[in-house]
Amino acid sequence: MTPDSPALAVRRLVRWFRAEGPDLPWRRTRDHWAILVSEVMLQATPVSRVLPFYEAWMERWPRPADLADVPVGDAISAWQGLGYPRRARNLHAAAHQVARDGWPTPDRYEDLPGVGRYTADALRCFADEMPVLPEDVNVTRVVARRFPGGWPGAPRGRAWDAGQAMMDLGREFCRARAPRCDDGCPLRTGCPAADAGVVDEVTPRTRRQAPYEGSMRQRRGVLLRSLAEDGTARVAIDPEAAASLVAEGLADRKGAVLVPAGREG
Repeated sequence: MTPDSPALAVRRLVRWFRAEGPDLPWRRTRDHWAILVSEVMLQATPVSRVLPFYEAWMERWPRPADLADVPVGDAISAWQGLGYPRRARNLHAAAHQVARDGWPTPDRYEDLPGVGRYTADALRCFADEMPVLPEDVNVTRVVARRFPGGWPGAPRGRAWDAGQAMMDLGREFCRARAPRCDDGCPLRTGCPAADAGVVDEVTPRTRRQAPYEGSMRQRRGVLLRSLAEDGTARVAIDPEAAASLVAEGLADRKGAVLVPAGREG
């Protein structure tokens, strides 16, 4: 191996992570439910915002059966403030499936509601410690810039560390905008994109999210906030947004008001 070979770069990355990686609650466990909750919450949501929601959620519903025992409206209300509430609905459905049937085998994680390729790979890597690299947008960006020949694999027995390290690297240094290439990046030495000055050119393009202000997401959020805080929301506030919440199973309608989904009465 040459000094800047991809395999040696991964070893340096793992050493950096073991010395510098932040202590996050989902990194202290290999429990499948804890990992699934964290990964779903972290989708398109910063770690700092997720932390209080994750800790409250796991205290309230530490096992899938605990969540399966409550109406889906309780999960959606507890999610208020994280955004994309269908994630809460999918977690509730996954909890029901696991409580009924047990956890699927690793090759069938995608059978769980709301679980796609990335989340399945995250479960395989972070819960089962299988030699898999979960590739979200951050990790895909790091691979494109630092490992243009493809991911070389982690050192034997270090897939968990390598996967977590790639997440941290993409979040802290190898960012989509204003990457910190020469500001302490542990993989700057030998980085093909940085050395060639083509960091931006080789970065995979992602679809820019539409503005939140005035969007249907914001309009639905107003109604969901009222449901979480008051237990009801008047349909007349925004009939179109109310209809979309009911259609997605995120709320139920009783006459002129919305009520939390799945609750009786």
